[in-house]
Amino acid sequence: MNCRALLTGLLTGAIIVAAGPATAAPDLPDPADVPPRTAIAVRSALPWMRWDTANDHEPHSALSMVKLYLVDYALRHGDGSSEDLRLGEQMIRKSDDAAASQLDAKYPTAIDAVAAEYHLTATRRNGSWESSLTSTADLADFLDTKLRTDPDSRLLTWMAEADPVAADGTVQDWGTAKLPGVLGTKWGWSDFGPPEVASASYGSGFTIAAHTYGTGEEQTADVLGVLRQVVLSALGAH
Repeated sequence: MNCRALLTGLLTGAIIVAAGPATAAPDLPDPADVPPRTAIAVRSALPWMRWDTANDHEPHSALSMVKLYLVDYALRHGDGSSEDLRLGEQMIRKSDDAAASQLDAKYPTAIDAVAAEYHLTATRRNGSWESSLTSTADLADFLDTKLRTDPDSRLLTWMAEADPVAADGTVQDWGTAKLPGVLGTKWGWSDFGPPEVASASYGSGFTIAAHTYGTGEEQTADVLGVLRQVVLSALGAH
């Protein structure tokens, strides 16, 4: 996949649509319609398509979403080794925890450094990658910045080439990935305690992140229930 050409075309198209006189902003859903178990944040090249729930800035367990930050640091500030590339690809495509532990041990300041660089106010390593915190607003803002400033990033390509089954056997198929126009996704989930899941995607001129204290099926229902029509409008489906 030529990720740069694809993303440039999509983002340019979104900006043209936003500027066209025939484009009208649809009625956005009420964030209060989202069950409190789920936090959602949306960013877009379309000026009216910035939307979030009231809890989108609240820190929560980063789960495997923190691998996005760790891999981004290794790609841009690491030693450029083939081992870093191998580990990074495993972390994004397969959500490999063992690979994340290796990269986190090699670059223990990576997560906090990325949080500072991208102004991610709810994100911190908190001792190790497994105990890191982030927010849906931070994830959506991070991916939005990547699309605009670093469309060649292997991070985006690996998200677009995510394996259907993760390294631990989890099927990666819920949440933001179910929206129309999505090109790449990273998922996260908890292996302990009550169900807790996350997902973050980029698509045709937009990024979206969601976190749910519940199952993947519940997150999918919450995301599609409020945002499917908005995304279709942004893609010019109407």
